[in-house]
Amino acid sequence: MQLDLTGKVALVTGGTRGIGREIAATLRDCGARVAISGRTADTARAAAAALGGETLGVGADVAVPEDVTRLIAAVEAGFGSLDILVNNAGVTRDNILVRLKDEDWDTVLDTNLRGAFLAIRAAARGMMKRRWGRIINITSVVGVTGNKGQANYAASKAGLIGLTKSVAKELASRNVLANAIAPGFIDTDMTAALPPEAQAALRAQIPLGRLGAPADVANLVAFLASDRSAYITGQVFVVDGGMVM
Repeated sequence: MQLDLTGKVALVTGGTRGIGREIAATLRDCGARVAISGRTADTARAAAAALGGETLGVGADVAVPEDVTRLIAAVEAGFGSLDILVNNAGVTRDNILVRLKDEDWDTVLDTNLRGAFLAIRAAARGMMKRRWGRIINITSVVGVTGNKGQANYAASKAGLIGLTKSVAKELASRNVLANAIAPGFIDTDMTAALPPEAQAALRAQIPLGRLGAPADVANLVAFLASDRSAYITGQVFVVDGGMVM
C-alpha cells in the first residue's frame, strides 16, 4: 500500500540531484508538497520544475545562518507549514589527515553538521507548535565506522548521529520524531564516474553484491516521514547491503 503523505509539507536540502532528488520525488509521489534547496536559486528552481507537482525550489547555502532562516521562512510562506525536514545537503573534501587543510575541515563540518543544526533549529519551532514533525538526517556508514582519508567527513556524519539522538530526546514530548539514515555505497553520478575496477572493488565489500539505488534510501525516508513510523525516534538506519554488520 502506498504511503500517504497528503497534506504534509516536506523540505529536502540538497535535493537537486542524486539521493536528494530521489527523496524529493518519492515524497511527492506519496502526496506531499515538496520544497528542495540547492546552492543557487536557478538550480533549485529548475530541479523543482523538473520534479513537477506542488514543488518549490529555493536557493540557499545551508552553512549560512541567514540563508537557512530565509529558506525555512520561504517554505512556510509558500506552503503554510513545514512538517518533514530531510537534511541531505552534504559535501566532501577528502585528504589524509596530515594534508587536510583547515578550510577543508571547516567547509565539510559547516555544511554537513552545522547546516543540519541550523535547519532543525529553524524548523522545530513550527513542528513543536503543531505537535507533529519528522526530522530525517542523511548521515553515512563512515559516521559509524570511520574511513581513511575522510576524517572531516566521518566526523561530520558521526556528529549528525549525535545531533539526531539529542534532538529526538528533546522533541519527543511534542510528537516531533528525529531519525538518521546511514547509506553505504549508492549508485549515483559520483560512483558511476569511478573506473570499472574501482566499482568492482566496492561491490566486493557488499554481501548483496551490488551498489544501492537512491530509491533504497528514499523509500525509507518516506516510511520515516509517515504516520507508520509513529513509535520510532532517535534511531540510525544503515542502508548498505550488509557491508557493515
